[in-house]
Amino acid sequence: MYKILVVDDEVNIRRVVREYAEFEGYEVAEAENGMEAVEMVKNNDYDLIVMDVMMPKLDGFSTCKEIKKYKTIPVIMLSARGEEYDKLFGFELGIDDYVVKPFSPKELMARIKAVLKRNAAPESSVPEKLKFEGLEIDLAGREVYVDGQKASMTPKEYDLLFYLVKNKNLALTRDKLLEEVWGYDFFGDDRTVDTHIKMLRNSLGPYRKFIVTLRGMGYKFEYTQN
Repeated sequence: MYKILVVDDEVNIRRVVREYAEFEGYEVAEAENGMEAVEMVKNNDYDLIVMDVMMPKLDGFSTCKEIKKYKTIPVIMLSARGEEYDKLFGFELGIDDYVVKPFSPKELMARIKAVLKRNAAPESSVPEKLKFEGLEIDLAGREVYVDGQKASMTPKEYDLLFYLVKNKNLALTRDKLLEEVWGYDFFGDDRTVDTHIKMLRNSLGPYRKFIVTLRGMGYKFEYTQN
């Protein structure tokens, strides 16, 4: 049974998430602020955290950074703010998903299910190491090197790059990327893909050239060996 920690200062939000999550068969614990959540994570193991951004004492982003000092746990952020800056900041911290309030509980359950499935899924059988000019990708070790320097990337950037590379030279729609990398399609947001592509390109430096935009469609990792 998966254990989920719901962190929100609004008791009604916690109640709704708990009811739907328990109906799906998850075990649920609650924290009403970030400081309480950090202490609970220190003393307990959780498979996923659903956490509000705007909370007293310690906001969600700061809580996320503090939690990562102790354990690596997938995080879905909840926020009444839907600005791209907030989403980008959250993704740079390594969160797995971002849901804007008010939200559909069924949509949140779909996202929870997708994140849990993605983190539990074993690596597929693929070559361990790939090289594209000065870009080296270690799929098994989840490491990327740009001209010999190890790139610092978020978990989702790794997932996105690895999927693009595994499907080298194939056109991939945003919907396809949402379905395969994030684990959902109908509940997805095209801007989520675009935001992560922007982050990934920044991480790849000169080798951003390999990620080609297909206007009105999506993206592909384009590389032809001479």
